[in-house]
Amino acid sequence: MKIKTNFMQKALLIGIPALLLITFQSCKKSFLNVQAKGTVAATQFWQTQADATGAVNGMYAYLHEWTNIAFAPIAVESMGSDDVDKGSTPTDASFMNDFHNFTANSGEGQIADFWGGEYSTINLANQIIDNIPAINMDAALKARYLAEAKFIRAYAYFRLVRAFGDVPLRLHIPKTAAEYNLPRTAKAQVWAAIEADLTDAAAVLPQAYSAVDIGHATKGAALALHAKAAMYQHKWSDVLSLTNQVMGLGYSLFPNYEQLFRTNNKNNSESIFEIQCMLIPNNPNASNSQYSQVQGVRGSTGGGWGFNVPSAALAAAYEPGDPRRDATIIFRGETTPEGDVIPASGDNPMYNQKSYVPFGLYVSGFNEGCQQNKIVLRYADVLLMNAEANNELGNSAAALASLELVRARARAGNNAILPPVTTTDQAQLRTAIWNERHVELAMEFDRYFDVIRQGRGAALFGSRGFKAGKNEVWPIPQNEIDLSAGVLTQNPGY
Repeated sequence: MKIKTNFMQKALLIGIPALLLITFQSCKKSFLNVQAKGTVAATQFWQTQADATGAVNGMYAYLHEWTNIAFAPIAVESMGSDDVDKGSTPTDASFMNDFHNFTANSGEGQIADFWGGEYSTINLANQIIDNIPAINMDAALKARYLAEAKFIRAYAYFRLVRAFGDVPLRLHIPKTAAEYNLPRTAKAQVWAAIEADLTDAAAVLPQAYSAVDIGHATKGAALALHAKAAMYQHKWSDVLSLTNQVMGLGYSLFPNYEQLFRTNNKNNSESIFEIQCMLIPNNPNASNSQYSQVQGVRGSTGGGWGFNVPSAALAAAYEPGDPRRDATIIFRGETTPEGDVIPASGDNPMYNQKSYVPFGLYVSGFNEGCQQNKIVLRYADVLLMNAEANNELGNSAAALASLELVRARARAGNNAILPPVTTTDQAQLRTAIWNERHVELAMEFDRYFDVIRQGRGAALFGSRGFKAGKNEVWPIPQNEIDLSAGVLTQNPGY
């Protein structure tokens, strides 16, 4: 397999505060058009509003880098789920099975890549937070950029803390030797820092942007991610308050479930935050997202690598007639709604339809499907968080109302037999909401962590080797422990 060199260098790891490794285009247009031009010392860079804009653009562009969106996130955030199998051929990247079977150890490269990718993201956000305040620039834009950096930093820490538990908390660029080598911070403190960043961000960020800034973090994104962080901590009153706020911001469920994931419907009415990816003509290096490519239909027809494929368990999880099954899973031998004929024979019986880009949009010389956005937060997730919070707080009627909105969208226009959920028994309704999250958000990198926070890891994953008290988190990368000279400690059981 070929991994294209990313225009953001891997040297962006946490210990490099002295350099901003990219000279960014400073004109105000899509942050996806940022190109690598060399290196600029930080002392020469953080001078103007254009520098600030370039740095913010670069922070967003890094979100579709390999370690942020491709193999490492698939391994860490998806492979432990019962929704997926490794895919591809049995011998290709067989190490991915170690995540599915819970045998991945601290030396596994995908764990190190995921860790490094998130701390690189944090480093970019911290450079913005530490350096932009001193720049003489428009005050409102400065405040917005700082709020956007706090959102991105919170997003990266959210991914880290749910994957590893206690992690080093770095909120500023290190200035002394002692500040480089930090021990792990208790996860409760990391969650608190995430919530503080998101509170600050939501107070400043706008509800929407003009077309030129589509894809930047909004108030709704900060509130929705805050709700999700609160959900992982079982802070149900906070989840309810935050989701209610998002529900008042004008989002709506996109009418067609299958179409909401297609490239022609990016940033639609249901979208709250998406990682922006696009095919930039004559610039394959900047069109570097491999999110769709690594999960795409394998073979000459599709051009994808065929990893992270839906499992038989996922296919069986849907109620009879639920159209989300066919909208989530590309079955071998089918013809997609966009007219692509999937061969009846091949390495894998199923592929992820949510990452699918119609084959006619592939362009020679570019990663297949590089224009496919990665949806991070969408309104259906907010409605289901709201339903779960209401149920946990004893508000069954409100819980049923939010749950029904999601089921009604799946039902509408598809002749689907999906009866409304009517039970008001808290335990039964909890199960119904969990089941709805399972099928509604399948293949969106939430299932593994949902099962863990629900306390069902051993029950649902035990047959694959999951051990309670160990596999709720992944191991800390051994190379990071070695570099720290033992300041970093390992998670129990690894």
